[in-house]
Amino acid sequence: MPHASQQNTTPAHELPLEKRAALTSGADAWHLNGLSESTSYMITDGPHGLRKAAQSTSMDIEHSMPATCFPPAAGMASSWNPGLVREVGVAIGEECVQEKVAVLLGPGVNIKRNPLGGRSFEFWSEDPYFAGHEAIGIVEGVQSTGVGTSLKHFAANNQETDRMRIDARVSERALREVYLPAFEHIVTKAHPWTVMCAYNQLNGTPCSQNSWLLTKVLRDEWGFDGVVISDWGAVHDRVEALKAGLNLEMPPTNTDEQVVVAVRDGLLDEDQLDRMAQGMLDLIEKAAPAMQQDDHPYDLVNHGAIARRAAQESMVLLKNDGGILPLAADGSVSIAVIGEFARTPRYQGGGSSKLTPTYVSSFLGSLHIRDIPVDFSPGFTLDDAKQDAALTAHAIDMAWRNDVVLFFAGLPEEAESEGFDRETIDLPQKQLRLLADIVKVNPNVVVVLSNGSAVSVTPWRDSVRGLLEGWLLGQEGGNALADVIFGDVSPSSKLVQTIPMSVLDDPSMPNWPGEAGHVDYGEGVFVGYRYYDTFGRQVAYPFGYGMTYSTFEIRNLSAIPHDNTVQVSAIVTNTGQVRASEVVQLYVAPCACDAARPAHELKGFEKITLDPGEASIVTFELDSRSFAYWSEPRNDWHVERGTYTIEIGSSSRDIAERVQVELPGDGIRLPLTLSSTFDEWSDDPIGGPILQAAINRLSQQEGHPIIPESDMLRMLLGSMPMNATNVLLGSAAGRLCERIMGLYNASNQ
Repeated sequence: MPHASQQNTTPAHELPLEKRAALTSGADAWHLNGLSESTSYMITDGPHGLRKAAQSTSMDIEHSMPATCFPPAAGMASSWNPGLVREVGVAIGEECVQEKVAVLLGPGVNIKRNPLGGRSFEFWSEDPYFAGHEAIGIVEGVQSTGVGTSLKHFAANNQETDRMRIDARVSERALREVYLPAFEHIVTKAHPWTVMCAYNQLNGTPCSQNSWLLTKVLRDEWGFDGVVISDWGAVHDRVEALKAGLNLEMPPTNTDEQVVVAVRDGLLDEDQLDRMAQGMLDLIEKAAPAMQQDDHPYDLVNHGAIARRAAQESMVLLKNDGGILPLAADGSVSIAVIGEFARTPRYQGGGSSKLTPTYVSSFLGSLHIRDIPVDFSPGFTLDDAKQDAALTAHAIDMAWRNDVVLFFAGLPEEAESEGFDRETIDLPQKQLRLLADIVKVNPNVVVVLSNGSAVSVTPWRDSVRGLLEGWLLGQEGGNALADVIFGDVSPSSKLVQTIPMSVLDDPSMPNWPGEAGHVDYGEGVFVGYRYYDTFGRQVAYPFGYGMTYSTFEIRNLSAIPHDNTVQVSAIVTNTGQVRASEVVQLYVAPCACDAARPAHELKGFEKITLDPGEASIVTFELDSRSFAYWSEPRNDWHVERGTYTIEIGSSSRDIAERVQVELPGDGIRLPLTLSSTFDEWSDDPIGGPILQAAINRLSQQEGHPIIPESDMLRMLLGSMPMNATNVLLGSAAGRLCERIMGLYNASNQ
């Protein structure tokens, strides 16, 4: 078979117009339109494993080829371990190569704006720095095998309600600081082969037709040189999408002739079509080496082992009163396992990412392998049926007879999926009622959760001794749970999503999920912990929180500034009795400035594993962007001069030490105009002396101060635009404005 590069020697602009148009649409639901049948490569869903449809041209999402099911992002993100994420990415890429899939559609790095979001299990965090620096491992890992990724969904795809047409109205500052940085980091550092545009509109324009998003920001500012793919069904106008910078419409709508006619009629620039078509030829050529490899089956056992380690690092220990965990596995403690999830695990989310695993481990199955005796009661069913009184009675009897209860609770698949948002963050009522009955007969209860987004724990957490947030753990989740519960490994994960006291506390709730075809992102940059920590709101568990079976000390924080960068270091010591891992988190608190900024923001993290008594130094390099905010008047990132606080700790609210640094700022000031206020003129290093000199001169000419000595007058004057100061200064204001603008303009020539 000839190499694709040999077939693609003809550049796009030399191909017939009809062929160039065809290149920018798929051959079918999952295949590219290559120059020949042999280069019509397949692209298909991820992101936590390969979901290749059993019928490769079908949109059937229920039947797919077996593949390793790794933990979805809801769990995987909690590892705070980019190296492990990259290892998972390599394994997924190997499976793509074997199945002849050229591009994996993932990862999804949209921000978890609201815990009710139905697709939160596919996304990485409420924090953009974390999402970008963690999910990048999937891109790097998959692409190291010669297979492409598709970073999605670009951008502001943060809800499922009306998702295919909702207009997300977001300020540019919120976009730049919250909703775009994860994309930016991965695009500029890992160079994903493709980016998938979102369904929704962004500030009035569909993302598939948004030239500001797809060309100005993505290509011109970030230097993206890959292919922009539509989400499936996101293109409303082929011609406008091509103009905006979209390379590939998926699935095809058989509208190639519209593109041809638009070029011939001068409605679509032919050079733009050539650029979009050339991108497709380049993608096909890039994928060719991996797609033309001989069959080389991946190591199923090794991939299972990676999935198990990933699951071990995906669950978060939230409560462990009296060290109830880990449990003894020698039979010295009798155990009741209650809850259908222990037998029928919920290990992935629903929708387009739902794949067919090569096998599935359950907690009960793992106990059988370990020969650990337990009493099991399903407790409840996973459907909407009323609670069975016989199940309740049996579960209570099991709880009464045993020393410890492991209560497996969570959300059934029907409760959260792609395609709809949740209406509540509460667990099903029949599970809550059963739990309330069980704690009455046994105080030693550990709750193990299975869910794709935050659930409310405040009504019942005080009544149990242990709480293990299991998220969704993939096909090795049952074995991994046993590894952690019985102490083979120490839990080492941290929350990447704040667990609120109530969903009504979330800052986006006044605008969730929108109305009349639009949703206002009225909370601005105050998303997740940025809101809760800034305004002192009580939370159930804060961002970054998670326990281990050991204890750690973080001390000797040092921060050395140089210009607008800072080198940070600290010492971490395992002060406990077992080998365990700690996630050291670095936050930056801003200086006092004119912009409303969060109390602090995550700007670095490192997971470190230590033996008892062992200590290690962690270091961070903070660049100027770590201290910047997006200034809309400047249309750029801006570092203000002032005192910044470096914080280091184990969660956003568990700060071990703080140290302050003085930064000079970037020195970029807005040009002064007569619309600038009196105070803005006074505070400006150039305008201030000019203003004072003009006041002095005019006062001499008038024979009296043109600004009377009055604190009240000075206070009122300070906030006034210069061209409105005649309200207080009378006719002198006009002469003052004329003089200061003349001198200021002359100084800038």
